[in-house]
Amino acid sequence: MRAIELFAGAGGLGMGIGRAGFHPEAVVEWDRWCCDTLRQNRDRFDWMGHWPEPIEGDVRGVDFRNLEGKVDLVSGGPPCQPFSLGGRHRAHYDERDMWPQAVRVVREVKPQAFIFENVKGLTRATFATYLAYIVHQLEMPEIVHREGEGWIDHLGRLERAKTAKRMRGLRYNVVWRVLNAANYGVPQKRERVVFVGFRDDLGVQWKFPKETHSLDALLWEQRNTGEYWDRHKVSRAERLRYGLGEGRPIVGEKPETDAWRTVRDAISGLPDPELDPQRSARVDSHRFQPGARSYPGHTGSPLDEPAKTLKAGVHGVPGGENMLRRPDGSVRYFTIRESARLQTFPNEYRFHGAWSECMRQIGNAVPVDLAHAVAKNVAANLQAAA
Repeated sequence: MRAIELFAGAGGLGMGIGRAGFHPEAVVEWDRWCCDTLRQNRDRFDWMGHWPEPIEGDVRGVDFRNLEGKVDLVSGGPPCQPFSLGGRHRAHYDERDMWPQAVRVVREVKPQAFIFENVKGLTRATFATYLAYIVHQLEMPEIVHREGEGWIDHLGRLERAKTAKRMRGLRYNVVWRVLNAANYGVPQKRERVVFVGFRDDLGVQWKFPKETHSLDALLWEQRNTGEYWDRHKVSRAERLRYGLGEGRPIVGEKPETDAWRTVRDAISGLPDPELDPQRSARVDSHRFQPGARSYPGHTGSPLDEPAKTLKAGVHGVPGGENMLRRPDGSVRYFTIRESARLQTFPNEYRFHGAWSECMRQIGNAVPVDLAHAVAKNVAANLQAAA
């Protein structure tokens, strides 16, 4: 199956989709560092070997009409600064809002399906009307915004069209949900809103894949059976200082899901870059970064829980979101390799740039395993509808 990857970033979403069996016809990313990362990894992984040379530039300047009818899936993460909890929340007044471009590509290509993701902040009550506007545009991409028309007026036309007795033209059935990556086996509590749409003529009935991991299952392994500690060879004396779930009742019966994966699970086998710099130097992108400090609200990620959401940009890199908090209370920054593991990138995946630049790319990425869980389900439904 063929795809287009928009706003590709460092490749997390695209890699997950590639693992699900989609082969991109075009990959678009404006940031040169991200493009260098994509180029650097194309020959290193089977599911990226078929990737074309990334189109390095503004998606607004790329015409996709030559791919009409030739693509099964369009995917991407339209830049999220207008909606980020760390931003200034300008939303539809912000020129960085790339949702109109995502809709344009769907209109030009007419894929069988699409997958788009964005930050959870888009679902805040402040943006409720604009969220509805995005969904309606994805549902009816051929009802185009007119020159000089305000977005509220355009929303009104979309609403009228949706409630009309007969709806002609290109139409998609769209569902969206906030997903916690930890519930799909990612060692990070990272919430993203995911939009999935299927072209109406396919008759696909779809729902988001079932969650596979849970907090209760982790508590079961830590507090009921101790198998989590046994797996990591943590002594019984030390266990009293570690773990999560303080104040929560003991889990009554074994959950059917797998346990949340923790920071300890993710970085197991890597030497501590601060305490063992010589061994760490032999691991790619695993160097100690000095300067970490804890402050209220930013105290780092505990070792025996999924990590807090890794952040990108100036509000994240110097702060506690990208730090490990050891059981003794000391903190240090995650290395590039550790951060990549927390986003479920393969061990051999390399990021281009200095530490801060690599952390920006990783912090903006979609966890590969979360992308794969959604894309695998979409692929199965497209194959069944063929």
